[in-house]
Order: sequence, then structure tokens, then C-alpha cells
Amino acid sequence: MRLNKSEILKTGVELLKYGVIGVSNTIITLVTFYLMNTGLGLAYGISNVAGYVLGVINSFIWNRAWVFKTHSTLRHDLTLFVVGFLLCLSLQLLVSWILLEGFGWKNLDDDVLPFLPMKHAGQNIVMVIAMVFYTIANYIFNRTVTFKQRESGLIDEEKK
Repeated sequence: MRLNKSEILKTGVELLKYGVIGVSNTIITLVTFYLMNTGLGLAYGISNVAGYVLGVINSFIWNRAWVFKTHSTLRHDLTLFVVGFLLCLSLQLLVSWILLEGFGWKNLDDDVLPFLPMKHAGQNIVMVIAMVFYTIANYIFNRTVTFKQRESGLIDEEKK
């Protein structure tokens, strides 16, 4: 498959838009996680999933309308988006578990980052690292599956 300049430009703009949405998702997810885990003392898993759910709602709305500009049905896009979210969240939780339990990062001292004191420092650091895995996997899934650009003939054939 050979890409022309307009396809490269389109992909670059798409990645930039995806990044803007990603930053807003990251802020929503991290703030929710921090408030629930550190502020309220709730468990890592509950705080993690709650943050991702709020971030994914934001992500679906903006990615569908602004980044990928899909023409598929809402149900089609939402179904694939949720499947992708669950797969990528599972990857994120696996990475978290490996770092927290396998490498023992859950026991990091709370002052491991002297410029940012926090309770559960290891959990907060792992959350950020695991987010990188989630973000890359989620972009690939959404670009190649959820919001895949189809040839107009294929879309017409699917509607028949």
C-alpha cells in the first residue's frame, strides 16, 4: 500500500486531532482517578475503571464527530467502540497488574516523587504508564476497526 501526500496529510491531521481529544481524556481520567483513589481512598480498580469510563464517553463523542467523521450508524460505531474500549482497558489493567504486583510498584514510597507528594504514589505512576499502552492500542483499534474508512461502494453494499 502506497500513501500519497494527501493521505499522509490527512493522517497527520487525524493524529493531531486524536491527540487533542486524548489530552482531554487523559485529564478526565487522571483527575477522576486521583480524586477517587487519593482523595476518597477508593480502591485502585474502582478508581481506574471510573476514570476510564468518563474518559471513554468523552472520547467516543469527539472521535466520532470530529476526528474520524464516521458515516456509519450510531449503533455500529458505539458497539465497536465499546468492544475496543474493553479490549484496551483489559490491556491497561494487565499492564497495571504486572507493574503493581509483579514488580511491586504498589509499595513505592509516597515521596518517590519529591516534587509531587501523593498517597499511593506507585498506583498513580503505574496509572500513567499503563495509560500509554491503552492510548496506543485504542488509536490503532479505532483507526483500523471502529471508524475504518470504507470505500463508498462497500458502504452502499452493506446498506443493501
